[in-house]
Amino acid sequence: MILATPGPVEIPLFVRETFLGETIHHRTPEFKEILLETLELFREITHLPYNVFLSSSGTGAMEAAVTNLVKEKALTINAGKFGERWGKICKAHNIEYKEIKYEWDTPAKVDDVIAAIEGDKNIDTLFIQICESAGGLRHPVEEIAAEVKLINENIIIVADGITALGVEDVDTSNIDVIIGGSQKAFMLPPGLSMLGASEKAIERMGEGKGFYFNLVNEIKKQNEGSSAFTPATGHIIALNTVLKKLKEISLKNHFENTAKRHKALLAALEEIDLSIFPQEPALSMAAVYFEKAEELRKIIKTKYGVNVAGGQDHMKGKLFRINNMGLIEDYKMSHIINSIELALDELGIRKYDGSGVRVYSSEKLKV
Repeated sequence: MILATPGPVEIPLFVRETFLGETIHHRTPEFKEILLETLELFREITHLPYNVFLSSSGTGAMEAAVTNLVKEKALTINAGKFGERWGKICKAHNIEYKEIKYEWDTPAKVDDVIAAIEGDKNIDTLFIQICESAGGLRHPVEEIAAEVKLINENIIIVADGITALGVEDVDTSNIDVIIGGSQKAFMLPPGLSMLGASEKAIERMGEGKGFYFNLVNEIKKQNEGSSAFTPATGHIIALNTVLKKLKEISLKNHFENTAKRHKALLAALEEIDLSIFPQEPALSMAAVYFEKAEELRKIIKTKYGVNVAGGQDHMKGKLFRINNMGLIEDYKMSHIINSIELALDELGIRKYDGSGVRVYSSEKLKV
């Protein structure tokens, strides 16, 4: 079975093998060395001075960012299940927030964000997804962040990069906090979240808030090569291996190959008469609008051993999403595309002629 869902993604053999080694106690010089090295390697991904690993899914890091950073009022961007989550976290902690809501295929508009901030001086923190994976959408986060900082440089900007970090080289020059997750482009099992923070974010946090998710306390401890609580040692050791592998490939080459594969994937899907759902597709996946999405997913899973993700909420049954994160061999992507084209033939939508794979291969060969 090819796991082609946009998280969890397939775990390569070289990553799985790291979990077969002996367990290292987290209060030892050996683990201290690994932790500090992994944080330094991860800094090359976030481009931010303070980095920390949390033993949670990405939602844990999202909650930590909300509770540690908002002083008066948050502004949240909601264009899907994960943007909606910012508001739910604020509500759970009785934190005042304003939400800007979009359709799941529509990226946030700079003017809307600016108008909201100019209209409410209590807003001190902005929360947004880089990629809203519910619909495979890419928000113009860098542009929004730059404009917000021109209005008020003290507004803290938090970007959920769970399906962006490790996929593309995100410009964090105007982003104060960026969040990652282990089961996405870093090709690990779920259970580890990552967070990068700027100097301004650390200043805003002060002494931090909460107990387990007190970011100031955890960042301080990990910066010393320790941790406030028992860390996910196996995940951190495996992440160390992944980051070294990406550095060996070179991050530049990895990001370029991911973008090239994405372009070829979209071209192949369009060649077989499928419609890409979001107005601005994120590089991490291909989200396809298709009225018989569940029927197609069932065929390719049972007949061809390919598991792609479906839609959620009102998009359930109308969307399927194909992963483009991590290290994906071309033969696997070709098989995914071919299985979809065969399923379209079986559904009576389009006669199979192999053009999907031909276009994918042709696009991939372009310089």
